Amino acid sequence: MASLDDETHRKHEKSVEEPPRPPVLTAKPAVYSGCCLGLSAPLITHFHTLLPPSPSLVLSVGSGFGLLEAHLNAGPSPLNIVGVEVEPSPNVYLPVSSHRIVHGSRFLEPLAGEATAWLFVYPRRVGLVQEYLAEYSEGSVEKIIWAGPKADWDDYVGCFSGWDVIIQSTDEVGGRPWELIAVASK
Repeated sequence: MASLDDETHRKHEKSVEEPPRPPVLTAKPAVYSGCCLGLSAPLITHFHTLLPPSPSLVLSVGSGFGLLEAHLNAGPSPLNIVGVEVEPSPNVYLPVSSHRIVHGSRFLEPLAGEATAWLFVYPRRVGLVQEYLAEYSEGSVEKIIWAGPKADWDDYVGCFSGWDVIIQSTDEVGGRPWELIAVASK
């Protein structure tokens, strides 16, 4: 798959030097512009238990406004997470150092080869997950987290054959009852 080299990335990057503070989350999940997943403080805490601590690299493919990633980068134990979004990126909450862009949904971000964890939240198409796995699964990745509607999971489950997969309803950890989190480990 195609990717942007660093020079092209810098020329096309939407500059967010000092991003705004993300909204304060409550105990109940809420929907925010630019993030499909219902977010809550307990859900962010749960994601922290699933993702590797810094300095391990986490790549969030399809980061939208960067709201989920900004919450994961905040607090007493910030993660080393980089959001990837399609050009023109709607990124609002991630600084330039934590954000990459690709030309379209058929392009891959090469940082995936260095990341120990990948995060796919409401991915647009099954092929995107398959393409990342085909291109970069022999790299550093040890864990993939998929979060989205329960109704979509059957379309994605085949991507993770050969991986150990644990599925959890998000309403058990601060999310909405129709969403789930799948954690695939090597």
